Amino acid sequence: MFVDKVKISLKAGDGGDGRVSFRQEKFIDRGGPDGGDGGKGGDVLFMGSRNQNTLAAFRYQKEVKAEDGRPGGKTRKHGRSGKDLIVAVPVGTVVTTEDGKILADLAADEQTVVIAAGGRGGFGNAHFVSSRRQAPKFAEKGEDGEAYESLVLELKMIADVALVGMPNAGKSTLLSVISNARPEIADYPFTTLTPNLGMVDVADTSLLFADVPGLIEGASNGKGLGHEFLRHVERTAVIVHMIDAYQDDVATTYKAIRQELHDYRAEIIDRPEIIAINKVEGLDEDMIADIKAQLQKVVNKGTPIFAISAQARQGLDKMLYDVADAVKRIRQEAAEMAETESDSLPVLTITNVESGYTVSRQDDNSFIVSGTKLESFAGRTDFENEEGMQRLRDILARWGVMHELRRQGIEPGDTIFVGRHGPMVY
Repeated sequence: MFVDKVKISLKAGDGGDGRVSFRQEKFIDRGGPDGGDGGKGGDVLFMGSRNQNTLAAFRYQKEVKAEDGRPGGKTRKHGRSGKDLIVAVPVGTVVTTEDGKILADLAADEQTVVIAAGGRGGFGNAHFVSSRRQAPKFAEKGEDGEAYESLVLELKMIADVALVGMPNAGKSTLLSVISNARPEIADYPFTTLTPNLGMVDVADTSLLFADVPGLIEGASNGKGLGHEFLRHVERTAVIVHMIDAYQDDVATTYKAIRQELHDYRAEIIDRPEIIAINKVEGLDEDMIADIKAQLQKVVNKGTPIFAISAQARQGLDKMLYDVADAVKRIRQEAAEMAETESDSLPVLTITNVESGYTVSRQDDNSFIVSGTKLESFAGRTDFENEEGMQRLRDILARWGVMHELRRQGIEPGDTIFVGRHGPMVY
């Protein structure tokens, strides 16, 4: 079954907790702290793979989770880190949050992106030994791994050529003739219910063709089958627009499909286009010339128009050579543009926002401290351990947070939350 859009939940591994431990060996009195650090939680990575062609596996695996880090041990033993989880998805998969933020666009084979980072392991008590604190009885908790309750995986096929047109225009027949693809073919509309791919050898190159299921008027608004499959036209270099020669009004048919492409995404209609009038095996030269004349009134100037018969294998070679030249030209222009843009990129100064924080007073005699770094410290603090709490207070004091809390009127007994972590009594 072809599946090209799914929702999943995702969780990176939590870091392992640090260990509170003291050396206990025969003939060694009052051994010092030797609690080891916890291991890092596993990352969740997505990798584009040419060996995958559908997202169907995620229909039954809605939760993706990496391994947690192991806690630290005695004698300063470091906990084992959790294994990273590498999730293979088809090339062309876009990973977005529910609100539309793009996290990854996997456009190449073996391209790998970390989607959720595993939590850092907590320090064991051996880490906190100092001249002031020679026997610390606390350790850090492991940091939570990043998590997403709802991620959207959407497959947008990366083909060189998209075959578009009304249902029954002959797209599947053409693909079956020029490639090794074997799509379902029958003489009624909407035979093709899923996009089909086929590799076509032309001269000294190979092109990937995508047969996009038939579009109808209103497809860009969800009517018919087109709404789910228009996304597969977005990445193609060239559009081959197939028109049934026996349509009552070929010009109106052509404009209807063009309008749907425009309504879905306006820039698509700026792609190079080649028109293929199909099923001409039963027409004479005058009839074919008349159809071409009708189309030339509505197509962009210079758009190639070919008369072909996919079933009779008529006129295909010349059209395919023209398609190959157009793809080569577009890909070369895109590569040159990418190289130019990379050479002219400005040097950016990145501001480190992790070291900032804000303090906000609530109505219930509580204060919320927000800041990436401070919230990370608080996430690893054991709020049930007084020594661990005191360490967090020391950190807040060094950062100037306590001064800011006093400036905002904090009183003894008021509570402090660092992000979602707490409470801590002032």
